[in-house]
Amino acid sequence: MSIPNLDPSGMAKLLRNFPRQIEEGSRIGETFRLPRSFQRGIEKIVFVGMGGSAIGGDVIRSLVSGESSVPLWVWRHYTLPPFVDSKTLCIFSSYSGNTEETISAFHEARKRRVKALAISSGGELARLARGSSIPWIEIPQGYPPRLALGYSVFPLLKLLSHLKLARWKPEAFEETVSLLERLGRKKYAPEIPSRSNRAKRIAQALWNRWVVIYAGMELLDSAALRFRNQIEENAKAMASHHLLPEMNHNEILGWRFPAKLIPKCACVFLSDREDHPRIQLRMRITQEVVRARRGVRIEEIESEGRSRLARLFSVIYVGDWVSFYLALLYHIDPTPVAIIESLKRRLARAW
Repeated sequence: MSIPNLDPSGMAKLLRNFPRQIEEGSRIGETFRLPRSFQRGIEKIVFVGMGGSAIGGDVIRSLVSGESSVPLWVWRHYTLPPFVDSKTLCIFSSYSGNTEETISAFHEARKRRVKALAISSGGELARLARGSSIPWIEIPQGYPPRLALGYSVFPLLKLLSHLKLARWKPEAFEETVSLLERLGRKKYAPEIPSRSNRAKRIAQALWNRWVVIYAGMELLDSAALRFRNQIEENAKAMASHHLLPEMNHNEILGWRFPAKLIPKCACVFLSDREDHPRIQLRMRITQEVVRARRGVRIEEIESEGRSRLARLFSVIYVGDWVSFYLALLYHIDPTPVAIIESLKRRLARAW
């Protein structure tokens, strides 16, 4: 496996430096100031985005859903949901600033005169926000959107804390940075051989298999979605995910057919120590059901750390590394997303 030849765009370097991105994202949020009109009257939050720009909203929702005083939705569409009103804060996230679905929803927000906030590295979204006197958070350019997660999450976590819509715990932030630094340096880095590198071993178990990811409904639901998306975008491989307990009411029956496909699957279970006790039991029973299907590979990933923030990002981080190594096993550069770019060009010509 020749990493320099298969990774000419330097994804491994971006993964190594992710803790620094978290720190910089936090500083961006700390120095950004919202208008006074945003300091009151917010009863709902809608996070609008697509792809790698939307996952930040999912992560924030997972983190704050148990403590935020207002509900938060992540919305992936050209239009806004009908319940959006003057008491809703709409956060428009597009790393490039040119995501057509997000731009379309932004135009609707201006017509409906809702509180709006934009976050991007530039592009049309930045131009529209400045032209409409909408607060705009500028984040650094030059990253694949899916690898700018620190910039899409931590400025907004800081802002929600300022608005008293979420709690910012400095000790949790410090623990997260320290934990990811240690994991990247001592466990997942390319120079660490497979016998000591869990991310490499998991990638080897997933290679040439359809990957199915399961997690509970609480903290790790966004990590499961992120893991699936990273496998699809980095490794260009098919994957799916589902959440417990809902999975036990439908998908568990699907582990029979197609009979020739099931033995070619690999199943990854994500778990956290604060998963509901019944979810923990369901997870064990579900593993037994899947293990009974001959040929299926089973992998388990448990969160690490004390705080919710550290535990969630510990799982996200190993998933990012696994998808990187899986791409290398398929002998492809993990960074380009040629089909997505081609699709965007075809859509642009059809306006």
